[in-house]
Amino acid sequence: MTPYLKVLELMIMSRGLVILICAVANMMIISVYQYSWSLYAYALIRELGWSPIETSLAFTIYVYLSTFIQPLSGYLADTYGPRRLSTISSIIVGLGFMLSSIARSPTELYLTFGLGSLGVGILYGISTASAVKWFPNRRGLATGVVTFGFGAGASVFNLPIQYIINEFGLKPAFTYVGAFMMLALVPTSYLITYPKQPLSGGSGSKSNNVGGAYQFKPIEMLRTWQWYVIYVTFIATPTTALMFGAQLKLMATEFNIPASYLNLMLVLFPLANGLSRVIAGFVSDRIGRERTMVLFYSSLGSILLGLAYLCSVPEAFTLLAIMASLLSGAPYTFYPSIIGDYYGTKYATANYGITYTAKAWSGLIAGWITGYIVATYGTYKVALIVTAIITLIAALLSSPLILRPPRRINIKE
Repeated sequence: MTPYLKVLELMIMSRGLVILICAVANMMIISVYQYSWSLYAYALIRELGWSPIETSLAFTIYVYLSTFIQPLSGYLADTYGPRRLSTISSIIVGLGFMLSSIARSPTELYLTFGLGSLGVGILYGISTASAVKWFPNRRGLATGVVTFGFGAGASVFNLPIQYIINEFGLKPAFTYVGAFMMLALVPTSYLITYPKQPLSGGSGSKSNNVGGAYQFKPIEMLRTWQWYVIYVTFIATPTTALMFGAQLKLMATEFNIPASYLNLMLVLFPLANGLSRVIAGFVSDRIGRERTMVLFYSSLGSILLGLAYLCSVPEAFTLLAIMASLLSGAPYTFYPSIIGDYYGTKYATANYGITYTAKAWSGLIAGWITGYIVATYGTYKVALIVTAIITLIAALLSSPLILRPPRRINIKE
């Protein structure tokens, strides 16, 4: 490598590192919408007398809006650049929380919380795509680091938020946190940019990947059967993290988990969820995306089955929930990485944005359907068993014997 190329590579890495740090910071802050929601849901039930189904629907709306905005926002970011879009979205995120403080009915909360959810989805997609685009040789690890922020952010914010809710009430907790999010997100979002041209690099797939060399447009991606396998498994696998994120405190109440154990989980669960993403990225860069998915999903399904039968033992519930968290954050590393591996990085924000809509169906399972199951059977045990089964099915479908990169020859012009 000539001295000029070495200097150029160092400049690219340095700029990419700054953007990576900004993306991690953004992810940590917007994670409050998802991984701190159980605290707000509990307060809504306690202070305003809303039902579990009403509060679960608010979370489901968040998941739907934050996911279905991403195909459009991804196209805009890939076409016009991410800076202006991410800056505007930062304002929307904070505004959504602040307006939620004056919501007087579930319908009003759905509108205000839903507004902020749109900003969360846009920032999530841009932050994730930044790692995919800037670090092609360490795509899994870089994506894992960025999504670590989303998984682990609540470990920093959960206890302060719980303190604000307990000491000052629900409405100030929405107002103060919303103002903080807006002030913190705007400067970091403004610094995020994409490379002018796709950067060349390796792949985390151990198969003969020709998808990474050809830049698949979204319509071309949708013509490959592999994408549909990816989409189905992406529906199944985030359910655990979403269910615990939305209903951890309600689960702990049902199973009579002491407050000391719950406080421990409020910190360790999101932290473990974040570490899951880094570990998954590191391992998948080395042994292949598909093999790592099988390993993580089969282990997660087995742990959930154990959790369903040992949930009444506080020590077992806490340990198994944290172990599940160490595995359940991995999908948010696997799927942006494998989309980059299979379909290239030029249209990565849009391609992953389309793929990310799978989370909406996962959110339906983790939110409203879980609430319905609990209302019907009177326990979260059934929901845990259902989640375990669909996770084990996803492990089977992710096998390298089934899932492999698309070939350019299969795409019609």
